Amino acid sequence: MAPISLRTVNVSRYLQPLREGGSLPALAEADDDYKYVLKFRGNGHGPKALIAELIGGEIARLLGFKIPELVFANLDEAFGRTEGVEEIQDLLKASQGLNLAMHFLSGAINFDPVVTKPSAQLASRIVWLDAFITNIDRTAKNTNMLMWHKELWLIDHGSCLSFQYSWAERETRAKSPFAYIREHVLLPLASELNEADDYAKTHLTDVLLKQVTDLIPDEWLHWEDTDDSPETLRDAYFTYLSERLKHSNIFVTEATNARKTFI
Repeated sequence: MAPISLRTVNVSRYLQPLREGGSLPALAEADDDYKYVLKFRGNGHGPKALIAELIGGEIARLLGFKIPELVFANLDEAFGRTEGVEEIQDLLKASQGLNLAMHFLSGAINFDPVVTKPSAQLASRIVWLDAFITNIDRTAKNTNMLMWHKELWLIDHGSCLSFQYSWAERETRAKSPFAYIREHVLLPLASELNEADDYAKTHLTDVLLKQVTDLIPDEWLHWEDTDDSPETLRDAYFTYLSERLKHSNIFVTEATNARKTFI
């Protein structure tokens, strides 16, 4: 397998804000002539939301899920000067430099759990992923899944890795269950969680997790609340993921017990 890497594009045109996203993402065009959903480093949660999007998305890809291509998106300082909406102008100015974008799936529709019933295997693997990365955004109200060309695609992982916001507790958080899994839209269908755990552990290794965390750019790793170097912070992300994978039985048990309320 080739080393994990992301392309870098330059944002050439800001098309429109996507106001359904809490961090005010936008539809934009890049110098490769493709359209992207652009996530800004100047959002309310800062670069940590982009780190979550990057890590969550690339781990999902390693597990075989369909994920729109993620790219680093460079935003020139000229952006924002002509934007008429002050809120967006401020966001663009605060996001100069490297951001994150995902390929825009034109014509995709939101996943509807009433219309589409994934197999027990697929549902279990998605539930496992979200328990592993502590993703709170795969509920009936906000599935963050799309149907595109009759296939299910996973999007928007910016709300995962909640340990980032309780950084001093990261060692404890790595070995904790994930209570929010009981709200997961696919949990009632996830009857093969132990099999999903076995599958994940054959597809995720420390070598691959290290490659994912090594993707985090230096400029996203300068935080006001720590003097740690980017290298030290990247290593902390890797250690968290590695430990959480080793102790996956904790969150698998939590999800299995939560399923009993549906049986």
